[in-house]
Amino acid sequence: MVGSSLIRLFSESGYKNIHATWHERKPSDLKILFDINANNSLENKINWHQCNFINQKESEDLLNRIKPDGVIIAAARVGGILANNTFRSQFIYDNTQIASNIIHHSHINNVEKLIFLGSACIYPKDANQPIVEESLLTGLLEPTNEPYAIAKITGIKLCESYFDQYDNNFFSLMPNNLYGPGDNYDLRTSHVLPAILRKLHEAKANKKHKVTIWGTGKPRREFLHVDDLAQACVFSFENINSNDIYTENISHLNIGTGSDVSISELANKIKFIVKYKGTITNDLSKPDGMKQKLLDSKRINDLGWSAKISLDEGLKSVYQHYINSIQ
Repeated sequence: MVGSSLIRLFSESGYKNIHATWHERKPSDLKILFDINANNSLENKINWHQCNFINQKESEDLLNRIKPDGVIIAAARVGGILANNTFRSQFIYDNTQIASNIIHHSHINNVEKLIFLGSACIYPKDANQPIVEESLLTGLLEPTNEPYAIAKITGIKLCESYFDQYDNNFFSLMPNNLYGPGDNYDLRTSHVLPAILRKLHEAKANKKHKVTIWGTGKPRREFLHVDDLAQACVFSFENINSNDIYTENISHLNIGTGSDVSISELANKIKFIVKYKGTITNDLSKPDGMKQKLLDSKRINDLGWSAKISLDEGLKSVYQHYINSIQ
């Protein structure tokens, strides 16, 4: 999802020599690369490379061959509460390896600028809301996604350390909950928004009168459209350097919309868009995760970027993309 949005947005911004990688999902399978502009498919305009960044040798060989001017790290093993809590070893190992391999070999190949994409789950579970960048490492993490969070914190600290020691222009952006075209709708591994959207759509199609969502529905989340994140990456690539970010306590920037909704509110918004007429119930035996996760994005706002896509607008468009993807 993130990678395909980055490809589209950088292409639309005039960049020509774009290299993109894939591991398991072939470019021809990424329907979103064709749907955005049917007359101007991106498949043949991108330099595609198959690479498993968990593997050090593959990572080294690719970066040695391409020798890119800039790198954006969107590769990751991701998922919702179920996936995070079930595949804990894979989430910490795979994501730590991805960050270590790409950042180190970007340094070796003199990459001029590197942006590492993390996640708002890096922050303590009891952090004051909205969460400022200084909250990092000030408390305990949410247990259900701790392995993933630790791997992402490692990526932040790798960028910080290579800047401190070698003056590499490497820094990190921390988006909140992402959604958008090309999202993962597998109920075993998906995040909350695509999971609810799929459940409600299938309940409507199968004339089911009840849909169950995990937890109490009370936790509040901030949802960022993936194209807003991609725009933040383009903006940061062109306008921000490590020296603009780094202080004694900060080496990354939050990327969010500045507003949040409860999971129940989200479910009702999707219910309205899907036109589902049944009832939404809660499975109280399932975990809620953090009570709230709202980012303070004032620093990047002050540098000139802000989110543009409202949640209502984004949900309407992503539901249409979902329908198109299953037809």
